[in-house]
Amino acid sequence: MQHIHDLIGIGFGPSNVALAIALDEKRHGGKPLDALFIERQPRFAWHPHMLLDQAHMQISFLKDLATLRNPTSRFTFVNYLHEQGRLTDFINLKSFFPSRHEFNDYLGWAANQFEDACRYGEEVFEVLPETQGGEVSLLRVRSRSEGGRVQERLARNLVVSIGGTPNIPESFRALRGDGRVFHSSSYLKDMARHPQARRVAVIGAGQSAAEIFMDLQGRSGGLQVDLVMRARSIRPSDDSPFVNEVFNADFTDYMFSRASDERAALLDEFSQTNYAVADLDLIQQIFKVFYDQKVARGTRLRMLRQHDVRAVRAASDGVHLTLLDQDAGRESTVRYDAVVLATGYARDQHKDLLLPLAPHLGDYDVDRYYRLKTTPDFHPGIYLQGACEDSHGLSDTLLSVTSVRTGEIGNALLAAQSRARNAVRDEAQAVRV
Repeated sequence: MQHIHDLIGIGFGPSNVALAIALDEKRHGGKPLDALFIERQPRFAWHPHMLLDQAHMQISFLKDLATLRNPTSRFTFVNYLHEQGRLTDFINLKSFFPSRHEFNDYLGWAANQFEDACRYGEEVFEVLPETQGGEVSLLRVRSRSEGGRVQERLARNLVVSIGGTPNIPESFRALRGDGRVFHSSSYLKDMARHPQARRVAVIGAGQSAAEIFMDLQGRSGGLQVDLVMRARSIRPSDDSPFVNEVFNADFTDYMFSRASDERAALLDEFSQTNYAVADLDLIQQIFKVFYDQKVARGTRLRMLRQHDVRAVRAASDGVHLTLLDQDAGRESTVRYDAVVLATGYARDQHKDLLLPLAPHLGDYDVDRYYRLKTTPDFHPGIYLQGACEDSHGLSDTLLSVTSVRTGEIGNALLAAQSRARNAVRDEAQAVRV
């Protein structure tokens, strides 16, 4: 008989690492959930191709994998610093915002403590229903290793934490596979493949676009860099205290309690905290770069404001972008050796992955505890992490509520396990009677 896992987690990034921590801390000496995580990367990595020098976190280190749920956890960022012998030095930095390199190291430190619970180098490509008596009782999770070997596992519950997929604008989709056009998520890797590039375009006006622009302009060789954006300027993210309350864990309850039109209005009202915005310090650095260029009467860096990409053509000599200057009302075509798309992420890949289950999942709505609402004949629990912004708020795709959210999902999983065990016990007692 094939082994049945209580839980299979798809992906082992920060969200599912935090879930592993929460489940570990909630067992209180009792029998733990049989949880297995499947990760397509060969080892833990968190946005490895955006680990730029000087880049720092945009949220407090206290919003780590555990602190807001359990400040006494041994998996807090503070305990990580203590174990690494850097706690006093970090305190002397007088900062709430560690470097992205350091926070990545912290996440890897936490993930490594659950090495036995994760299967790296496997990509889940299909989830199928297992039926019994006309009802879906289990899920069959199919994954494929880098070598092509297919593995099948059964689970009572599923937690999907696959993160976002690169959002590629329509005009660039025909160039997929052309290594000269790539998304910011693979920036360091793909830029390294073009050591001879001399003219680069960065498309976007958010944090990633700003960070990549600063990285490119500071490289040796004097690259010509165009920062191309539809907006009139790079806008600062609003991280003021009252606005930041939308990232508090208790705001999730408020968001979820609202009607759908109110939720949409809230997302629109507070979008400037997260979308198409950048840190004010970074914006000031970019402004100074352009000011210094004016002093030196240079021309290698350009900010093309209110410019829309109207056409894209790949040729042997580079990638040609036809740009419409919306302010002047005229078009021009510019050749680039490389184009970086800092155009954000889509969050609906889970629907493709769960397509064989679609007849049971309706509109992919979730309850307050992130469990998909299903038909009465469907018994496995499917939980989503990072795909519930519309119902749970802007914090859902960020680290802000990760530790609290995984605590809530952990409680739901443990409660379901307890109900299942009680049902088996009651059935056994009924048979004996």
